[in-house]
Amino acid sequence: MTLFSKLDKSWLRPILFFGNNPISLIGGAITTASAMTLVGFWIVAIFGHGGSNNPYLGIVFELILPGLFLFGLSMIPAGMWLRRRKLLATGSVPSVYPNIDLADPVFRHGIDFVLVATFINFIILGTASYRGVAYMDSPQFCGQTCHVMHPEFTAYSIAPHSHVECTECHVGAGAASYIRAKVNGTKQLVEVSLNNYPRPIPSPVRNLRPAREICEGCHTPARFIGEKLLVKSSFADDEQNSKTMTMVLLHLGGRDSLSHLTGIHGVHLGHIEYVSADPERTDIPWVQKTNADGSKTVFSTSKDGAMPKGDRRVMDCIDCHNRAAHPFQTAEDALNRAMAEGAVSPQLPWVHKEALVLLKANYASQDEARVKIPEQLTAFYRSGHPEVLTTKAALLKSSADYLVTIYSQNVFPAMKMTFGTHPNNIGHTNYPGCFRCHDGSHNTKDAKTSITQDCAACHNLLAVDEPNPKLMTEIGMQ
Repeated sequence: MTLFSKLDKSWLRPILFFGNNPISLIGGAITTASAMTLVGFWIVAIFGHGGSNNPYLGIVFELILPGLFLFGLSMIPAGMWLRRRKLLATGSVPSVYPNIDLADPVFRHGIDFVLVATFINFIILGTASYRGVAYMDSPQFCGQTCHVMHPEFTAYSIAPHSHVECTECHVGAGAASYIRAKVNGTKQLVEVSLNNYPRPIPSPVRNLRPAREICEGCHTPARFIGEKLLVKSSFADDEQNSKTMTMVLLHLGGRDSLSHLTGIHGVHLGHIEYVSADPERTDIPWVQKTNADGSKTVFSTSKDGAMPKGDRRVMDCIDCHNRAAHPFQTAEDALNRAMAEGAVSPQLPWVHKEALVLLKANYASQDEARVKIPEQLTAFYRSGHPEVLTTKAALLKSSADYLVTIYSQNVFPAMKMTFGTHPNNIGHTNYPGCFRCHDGSHNTKDAKTSITQDCAACHNLLAVDEPNPKLMTEIGMQ
């Protein structure tokens, strides 16, 4: 008897005989379909045509599909063992196993079943893998799957970066990135399940990827931007909601054509390191700047200039633009902007003063605010200015509705989040921002040099709270 004949009689025939059962056949189909999908992905990845840097591809093609492959593989011997046990119990195990014969309708039916099931599973697995990856890459998955992310998703939806996928900043490409993200995500899932997650959700200061990996993919940090004119409107708490304007010329600078570093961006393009004493990086007691000649200058709030304990970090875009993708406004800024745009009408007497009171009031939920803000604004005018309800009813309604919008975009009582919970480090009007370092307290050890407080180094105030700035007319903006 030849070796093949021995294998055929002792192994192949018993395996095919016992394997001809629904469980083993389905397992074979799952295994084959998973393998075909994996091989197709590997070919695309190797040759680089149509590949993707989606961080969730690794989850699907390195974890889920191999898991399905192993699961289907385990079903094959499991089905064979169950069939053998059943046949032994009834004494139906043949003494001689049937020959492998394609003419045998039972054997051929099993082969046909495996082929059809494999084709169907291949289509299902391929489609499901693609749709699963696409969904996990979407902002809806990141921001709406879990209710605790509602504040961040709301801010993201109205931010200038709302067209950028969440994963591009928070996860990144490669296996290491998604493993870190999933470990952190698993921790958050446990916290949500046990209802002991932090309220509000803290900003991911430490976990956020470096700016060179996210911001600089679209923005060129060394680009010379030059000057930028900023015009900000404010309204007073008087009956007329008196409007004033402030004009600021920002020296954004950058690296010019002669490679000179100037302005806000230019100065901070240099190698600057700092130590923060708190997780939010609002308390910065130590700063080190690397000069053009390679020397280093240390500025410290302590007299000895010693580096304190804390997180040491190289300064990048995120240290100032910390709310670029998830901005939350103060009540004052949001209201002034809405009135400048006409969304809250300045024609309503005392609306600035009363709107601020309503926005800053305590409400148990956004639903309560949605009811009480319009009610109380209407009640205010009914009691003090009843003519508004007849002559400016449409303006009153639209203004009240927009106050609700301002509240719902910035205040989330269930998450213990209100105006000002998340500081924005751009500027220094509402939060320390620039003054974290430019406060006059950061000096060299010999006390001869300090981090500058010269306002003109960053901007020029062209007009400050003026009703009708002359410059606005001269440049054709009025």
